[in-house]
Amino acid sequence: MKLPVASYRESPRLRKTNIVLCLLTLQQAAGNSQAVTIKIGTSGYSFPDWKRTIYPAKLQPKNYLAYYQQDLGFDCVEINSTYYSLVSPKKMEGMAKKTRGNFEFTVKGYRGFTHDPFDFRKGSGRPSFAAAFEDVEKYKFSIQSLRDSGKLGAVLLQFPPFFLPATETRKYLLELKEKFAGIPLVIEFRNRAWAGQANPQTAGLEGNTFDFLRKNELGYCIADEPPLPLLMPFVNEVTSDTAYLRLHGRNMNWFKVSAGERYNYLYSDDELTKFIPEIEKMSGNSQKAYIFFNNCHIGFAARNAQRMKELLGLGVKNTLF
Repeated sequence: MKLPVASYRESPRLRKTNIVLCLLTLQQAAGNSQAVTIKIGTSGYSFPDWKRTIYPAKLQPKNYLAYYQQDLGFDCVEINSTYYSLVSPKKMEGMAKKTRGNFEFTVKGYRGFTHDPFDFRKGSGRPSFAAAFEDVEKYKFSIQSLRDSGKLGAVLLQFPPFFLPATETRKYLLELKEKFAGIPLVIEFRNRAWAGQANPQTAGLEGNTFDFLRKNELGYCIADEPPLPLLMPFVNEVTSDTAYLRLHGRNMNWFKVSAGERYNYLYSDDELTKFIPEIEKMSGNSQKAYIFFNNCHIGFAARNAQRMKELLGLGVKNTLF
């Protein structure tokens, strides 16, 4: 499936033609019956350094989300604050009410059930699986309003570098799937060992990672990040109805700088254009494709996300680039 590529120099008439062609091609890829939905947004929307770079200086933080949708033209956002703490149901309900129409949220899983149970550095303070599953129930309660409003797209479960391929960790993923029954799950690995399981005899497990995810209808998060030894390589695999791409930037000082500076990277037009065939593949193998830019330093994510929409002919409001 080929997506039309837009250009800054296109006439409005040609751009409109490209948008129509894009929708038609996506519809054909879905079997001529239903268009594949591509949603593009950022990993978070409320950052201090987005003031004046993305948001007007006088805009109040309480109005950021509405501006993000209505003025910047995004139809989805990935919420990452839910990784650090269990967010109140009231706050989630408030976010849902600030958005209109087909806007969707994907929500990152709480560290209490994705990271802490596997963090050997915690020693005796490492929570048990039973405690982790209690946090799952609290987490589900906190996001229920998004489910009720029909605006929950998926839950992103990002696992740490010390979460390694093993019978125990696979079993844990299946238990999480059971706990989250009815909610699309997308799994992001942070250790390249998960990408290297092509030989079951070497891995000691049945099938490779992607076969396992596909068999159990668990989504895979494709990650673009610096080509460093410990990090996951770019592997374009779609293992459920939901395709998911996170673009973290390619800052080669990833392990040498602060968490905020780690995402200090602005993708060039050339780099973004090279993702188009990858997005074609994602769209051809899914019913819905999410693309989130996580290079949030001084608003780079919003600029790149808008430009990607422009390149795909998906329409952009109040361009930042």
